[in-house]
This record gives sequence, C-alpha cells and structure tokens, in this order.
Amino acid sequence: MSSPYILVLYYSRHGATAEMARQIARGIELGGLEARLRTVPAISSECEAVAPNIPDDGAPYASIDDIRHCAGLALGSPTRFGNMAAPMKYFIDGTSSLWLTGELVGKPAGVFTSTSSLHGGQESTLLSMMLPLLHHGMLVCGLPYSEGALLETRGGGTPYGPSHHAGADGKRSLDEHEIALCRALGQRLAQTAMKLENLRG
Repeated sequence: MSSPYILVLYYSRHGATAEMARQIARGIELGGLEARLRTVPAISSECEAVAPNIPDDGAPYASIDDIRHCAGLALGSPTRFGNMAAPMKYFIDGTSSLWLTGELVGKPAGVFTSTSSLHGGQESTLLSMMLPLLHHGMLVCGLPYSEGALLETRGGGTPYGPSHHAGADGKRSLDEHEIALCRALGQRLAQTAMKLENLRG
C-alpha cells in the first residue's frame, strides 16, 4: 500500500495550467502529503489518431487507479468557452466505474484554471469542473477570503479555486498572488485529507 497522496490531474496546452499544477503540488508537499502530478492526452476528431502511451515530456498520463487510490484531487484545465477543455472532460467521462463503486465519496477536491483573457470564463470553468466531483461525492474545497492574495490579486484568483490570466499570447507568467493561491489550495487539500483520515482512523 503506497503512502497517501493528492492527485494533481490537469490538461495544459501552452504550459500555464501545468505551471499552476506544479505550484499546487508544492503546496500539497508544504501541507505534509505527497503530490502526484498526472495529465491527460489530447483528443482528436480523427478516429484513428492515437497518442503515445507516454508523453514526450511533462507528467505521465493519468490512469483510473491514480484517481481510485488518491486521498484527494486537484483538477485543472484551461478555459474553453467557459468550460473545461475536451481532453479533461473526455477523461472524467471515463470514471463511471468509480462512481458506481463510490470510491471517491468523502475525499477532498479542488479545481483550477488558466485563460488568455481576464474575463474569459474562469469562474464558469471552475464551476463546470466541480459538477462531476460533486456527482462522485467528493468534498469540494474552495479558497477562503482569509487568503490575503484573494483580495489583492490583479490577475487570477477566485473563491472557487485558483485561476491564472495568461494574456492574449498565453505567455504571461504566474504572478505572486496567483502562485500564493495555487499553493494555498494545495495546502488546504493536504490538510483536509489528513484531518479526514484521522477522523476515519
């Protein structure tokens, strides 16, 4: 049996969501648990298109077992028309076996997103990612306003979860407030998971 971990599951096209995932993983580690970074492959309208089993770089692709055995989950996607990107939705749609067995019930979860425009649907994307987590019976953790960066940010950041404004060219780096909020979510997930495990013990 492996030690408890928080799964940081994300899809990233240009790297901003991946950087958010790394910052959330840092927060998880600061919170006292292992972080496991995983991504999902792109999907294609070409029926015969197949991604390699192992990505060329970055995090490995997620498996259903990565989710099944996690103590908590951080789910991240870039914003696509106010919704999560299709590759993430496709992967989540394949988790019905976990729903049938209730294996995610009672585990903490959080969501995060990046988008190119400041008012490009970050909050609706975060809300859309919460819906399947609620169906799985997970306990959704947002960000409380006790996080000072939430009040000071001029880029991303919402009470629903961390967000990032990548700019029209997608090259704007995470600023100090966005980093702080990513780490805060990671710490909150780790601490919540540990408290829940102690109560179950």
